[in-house]
Amino acid sequence: MTFRSILFADAEVSPAAGAAPGAAPRPALGPAEPGSSSSPGGRPERWQSPVAEAEERPPAFFTDLSLDRVLAAMTAGYDEYQLEEFFFISLRDEALVRYRHEVLRDLETEAVRGAVDEFVAAMRTVRDDLALAEKLRHLYQRDRWFLEAVQVYVEAVRRLAEQLAAVPLASQGLLALRGYLVDYLDTSAFSELAAAVQALRTSLAQVQYTVHIKESRVRVSRFAGEADYAAEVAATFAKFRQGSVRDYRVQFPEWAEMNQVEVRILELVARLFPTVFEELTAFAATQRDFLDPTIVAFDREIHFFLAYLEYIKPLRAAGLSFCYPEVSAQAKDVWARDAFDLALADKLVAEHTPVICNDFSLSGRERVLVVSGPNQGGKTTFARMFGQLHYLASLGLPVPGTAARLFLADRVFTHFEREENVATLRGKLDDELVRMRDILREATSQSVIIINEIFAGTTLKDALFLSSHVLRAIIALDALAVCVTFLDELSSLGESTVSMVATVVPDDPAQRTYKIVRKPPDGLAYAWAIAEKYGLTYERLKERMLS
Repeated sequence: MTFRSILFADAEVSPAAGAAPGAAPRPALGPAEPGSSSSPGGRPERWQSPVAEAEERPPAFFTDLSLDRVLAAMTAGYDEYQLEEFFFISLRDEALVRYRHEVLRDLETEAVRGAVDEFVAAMRTVRDDLALAEKLRHLYQRDRWFLEAVQVYVEAVRRLAEQLAAVPLASQGLLALRGYLVDYLDTSAFSELAAAVQALRTSLAQVQYTVHIKESRVRVSRFAGEADYAAEVAATFAKFRQGSVRDYRVQFPEWAEMNQVEVRILELVARLFPTVFEELTAFAATQRDFLDPTIVAFDREIHFFLAYLEYIKPLRAAGLSFCYPEVSAQAKDVWARDAFDLALADKLVAEHTPVICNDFSLSGRERVLVVSGPNQGGKTTFARMFGQLHYLASLGLPVPGTAARLFLADRVFTHFEREENVATLRGKLDDELVRMRDILREATSQSVIIINEIFAGTTLKDALFLSSHVLRAIIALDALAVCVTFLDELSSLGESTVSMVATVVPDDPAQRTYKIVRKPPDGLAYAWAIAEKYGLTYERLKERMLS
C-alpha cells in the first residue's frame, strides 16, 4: 500500500498566508524519483514535501495575531523536528483539512496515542545512538553503537505495526500508514536487515574472553571456564550486609568514549574473534541507508499534531473547549461559539486567571465585523481571536471554542498600529496609508483582513473619511474582515457590516466585562477615547484631585 505523508494527502496546499504576492500553490507531493517504486519493495517511494519550498520565517501577520508566541510555546522542546515550517503552510482544500482532523481524532484515543508516543520515543533513541556513533573515534565501538541504533529501529517499526493492527483506526492517514507498515515489514530489505541484526547480536553475545591483569600488564585470552572472582568476593562479603545503609561510594561518570586501556582490550578481543568483528564492520558499511524515508517523514510530521495536542492539553484541563470546525473554501457564512484568544488563554491559565470566551457570526451578505466600545475592553483580543481561528482552521487543527464554522482563506492580512520607522522617511499617517494600500492591492475576495484602530492619530473628520474609504474597498472586495474602531459610523456603511460592542458592567462603566456582543454601537467609544487622550477619565481626574 502506498503511503507518503501523514500531513499531506494527494491534494494541493496554498502558500503560507502572507507569503510573497502572486506565489502559486505548491503541490503536496512531487513526482517519484527515477527508478523508485510505488511500494516499499527494496526502496520505498520518495516524495517531495511542500515544506521544502515553505517560507523560512513566519508570515507578517503572525506577530499581530500573537501566533508567533503560540508557535514558540508549541514547538519548545521539538527543535530537532523543525516544526515551524509546517505552521507556515495553510490549506485551502476542505478534504485535506478533514484528513488532518481524522488523524487528530485518532491520536486523541489512548491506545493510538500510546502506540505513537512509544514509536517516536524509540526513534529519538535511534537518532541519539546514530549521533553518538558519529562522534566516537574507535571503529568497533562506533559500529556497535550503529548496530544498536538499527536494532532499536527494527523493533520500533515492528512494535508500531503490531500496535496499530490491534487498535481501531478511522483516519485515512493512519490506516494508510498501517497498510504501509505491513507491506514494509514483508519486504526482503527489511527482513534481511532484521535477520542481519539478530545474527550479529547473537554472535557478539557469544564473544567471551578473560582479562588477566598483572601489575602494569594486561593480557586478553578466550574464556576457558575460569572462576568468576567477582562473584566469589561478593558472596564472601554478603554476610556483612546490615540492611539498607547509606552508600558512601563516589559515583564516577560513565563516558561513551573508551579510554586507552579499553581500546587496547577491544582490539585484542577483535584479534581473538576476527570473523565477528569483520561482520560488524561490513554491516555498518553496507547499511548506512537503513532508515526508511517514509517512516522517517512520518516520525517528523506526526510531531506537528503531537506538539499542538500537548500545547492545548493544559488549556483543556482548565476547562476550555477546543473543537474541529466545519470548513469551507467557498461559503462565507462563518461563526464560532465560546471562542477565545489562544495566546492570551495560555498566559491566563498559567496565572490561574479566568478566560473570557466570545461568539461571533456572519451570514448572508454580511462580511465585516465592526467592533467598537471602550478602550481595554477586549476589542483587539477579539480581532486577534478571529484571525487565529481562521488560520488554525487552515492548518487542520482544533480551534478554541465549543463549535465553529470557518472560511479557508487564501491569505490573512493584518493592519495593526506600528511605531514610526525613521528609515522610511514617512510619518505615522503616511505609513498607515501605504500599508493599507498594499493590503488592498494584494487582498482578494478569498482573503481575511484584520484592522485594528487605524488612523486614530488624526482628526475625527479625517479618520472617518479615510476609514470609510478603506472599509468600502474591503466590502467591494467581498473579503471577510474585522475592523476595530472608535468610529461608530463605520458599523452602518451597509448590509455587509455588523456592529459588535465591547461591554461594561452596567452599574460601573469603568469595569470591563471583556464580552463582545452583537448590538448597535452605543456612541460612547469615541467619547471615551477623547477623555482618555486628554486625561479626563474618572480615574485621571480623581488622581489630579487627590494630588
